[in-house]
Amino acid sequence: MSVYIGQVGSPFAVSLVFTVYWFGLMVFSPVAGAIADVTGRRRAVLVGTATLSTLTVVPLTVVDGVWGPLAFRGLFAVFAAGFLPVMLTIVSERGGSEGRGQSLGFFNSTQAIGFTLAQFFAGVLLGLVAPWAVYLVVAAVSGSVAVAAVFVRDTTPATGGTPTLSELAIEVKTRLFPAKRDRQHLDRNGLKWLYAAVLLRNMTVLGTSSLLPIYLVSEVGVSEFVMGVLLAINPAAQMFFMYLFGHVADTSGRKPLVVYGMAGAGVHALIVAAAVVPDSVLVRAVLIGASFLVLAAAFSSETTGTYAFIGDVSPDERESELMGLHSTARGLGGAAGPALIGSLATLFSYETAFASGSVLAIAATALVAHFLVESYPSARPRGGVPAED
Repeated sequence: MSVYIGQVGSPFAVSLVFTVYWFGLMVFSPVAGAIADVTGRRRAVLVGTATLSTLTVVPLTVVDGVWGPLAFRGLFAVFAAGFLPVMLTIVSERGGSEGRGQSLGFFNSTQAIGFTLAQFFAGVLLGLVAPWAVYLVVAAVSGSVAVAAVFVRDTTPATGGTPTLSELAIEVKTRLFPAKRDRQHLDRNGLKWLYAAVLLRNMTVLGTSSLLPIYLVSEVGVSEFVMGVLLAINPAAQMFFMYLFGHVADTSGRKPLVVYGMAGAGVHALIVAAAVVPDSVLVRAVLIGASFLVLAAAFSSETTGTYAFIGDVSPDERESELMGLHSTARGLGGAAGPALIGSLATLFSYETAFASGSVLAIAATALVAHFLVESYPSARPRGGVPAED
């Protein structure tokens, strides 16, 4: 979509493709998660969100211009926001307390494979077929997800009845905007500080990533082809690292993965900032490639550790909701990071912007290192202990 809108719209319009998607995830992920937990029908939410996402893609085969596609992009995000937190909850529960890390690591690895294949085939299709055909393929793939979701084994605890729409709305609102006395679940093992750290970390990574295509060509000096190869290193390497760190999470615990993952995001930004120091373009490209390997390892470490941690400390009846709040934290970072880092790059330089962005990741590292309480292995009852204990 960014390519098609870029052909008829301004750079600002292209940036909105990214913004509307993250806004949808930020707002609606915890809503869908809460609905799944309250109703006790996680599989139904999976099928419903995947189906509705598919239906929002179909109009793009006939809608063109700028604002029409952006509107359907935003609508797609509203429904797609519900899929990941609910699926993560099911995967987390299937792994159990002993194998949660491996289960989530395998799932995240398959996600990385899917993302890499999507990037590849999108590039192929863009050069071969008309836009309507590309969107038709996307709709077909999305529809296949809805069909596959029907066969997912639902592990949701029984809720003791089906709430009315009014009861559902009240319960979801109460969960998303809890009174002060009802926020204890956010204090367990320092969970609220994890969300704050995820926000800061995503500001660093997504703020930096939003400028990398331009930076690599104009400042580092690589060709567009080399730029594409370098950008592919991160998702490709995640296939391996996600699976690896899933096993590590079940042997060494969750907190080390989260801490190292947050720190790695800052290291990535610093390497990218320093990549222009050597005179040789080849050396610069090698440094950038190394930075993407660091990012792949850091993202895989932090993501696997975070999801396993949330699964450990979440009450059974709130796990999808709390997985959704993680997406909200990511979304806030995804919305604020590019604006902040982009402004710094405009006022000063790319290098200053990236180095400044690394400070956010360092702050995130300090938060989780200090406030997070290891959730595995543990003899504590499910739900853990408050960070203050």
